[in-house]
Amino acid sequence: MAVSVKDVAAHAGLSVGTVSNVLNRPEKVAEATRVKVLDAIAELGFVRNEAARQLRAGLSRTVGLLVLNPANPFFTDIAEGAEQYAGEHAISILTGSSAEDPSREDHYLELFEQQRVRGILVSPVGDVTGRLTRMRQLGIAGVLVDRDHTGGRFSSVSVDDVLGGQLALTHLADLGHTHVGFVGGPSSLPQVADRLEGACRAAGERGVRLEHLEVSSLHLRCGREAGLRLLDRPAAERPTALFAANDLVALGLLQALLGAGVRVPQDMALVGYDDIDFAAGAAVPLTSIAQPSHEIGTRAMELLLAESDDPERPREHVVLTPTLVVRRSTDADAPIS
Repeated sequence: MAVSVKDVAAHAGLSVGTVSNVLNRPEKVAEATRVKVLDAIAELGFVRNEAARQLRAGLSRTVGLLVLNPANPFFTDIAEGAEQYAGEHAISILTGSSAEDPSREDHYLELFEQQRVRGILVSPVGDVTGRLTRMRQLGIAGVLVDRDHTGGRFSSVSVDDVLGGQLALTHLADLGHTHVGFVGGPSSLPQVADRLEGACRAAGERGVRLEHLEVSSLHLRCGREAGLRLLDRPAAERPTALFAANDLVALGLLQALLGAGVRVPQDMALVGYDDIDFAAGAAVPLTSIAQPSHEIGTRAMELLLAESDDPERPREHVVLTPTLVVRRSTDADAPIS
């Protein structure tokens, strides 16, 4: 059985209040009394329940982080940025994954609420406005990650994915491609919808035929399956270039294409999104739209802690800029980086 404060007080022959003062306000206790309590703590092996103390004080030192897919290194980088900033402020992080499943997302948000975390960073699958509003009423701050704000009600840190889609499609158009396939899904994910919107805008401006090859999720397996379906078509009916909604899908496509003897980029060019570390190390180094993932995590955590300290603080909506990183999956002469 765990040793309690009451046990320490009884062992030292002092009141529970005196022991509590030694633990929380030692400057108010005489030195002899403080030593007596510390000796009792050592003899009984008392370990302070920090979580319970924080709950009683109404100030948790823990925040929740809910991401779409922890298997995607993009979200790992976001978590690292958030953890680095949190660690500098003595904050711990509880991490969960929705796996792009709204019911699982709701489960984790409920769990974080029950834990009375200080705040929540969430990359949402669906509309979490109602849940976050209720949590704010309980004193739990919320910041959206990798998604723009909804009506200004919550702070957010995101990347301009519409611009990212434009960069990808414009790059392929500049290389002379007139038939491009966008591979991504589900379309209900705002990130996918925004990247497709940007690609559509650029395609319309450049006279490029853009077709949407939808997949059920943003996983490597789905990219590979999409590639195999594409290879069932006669070569003359295939796009000459593909833009994948993330790098995992792009790497799956690359596997399927190379396995079938399709040359990349000579027969089919390929652009991914996120610029994860694996992109540069692929069999054919992958051209990708880079997102400042570490900065996303850092800025989001900074906003969350600021809002938890001052709930009336004006909401902020940080939109970061993506960049195009050209490698050999679109340019056979590009240097290996």
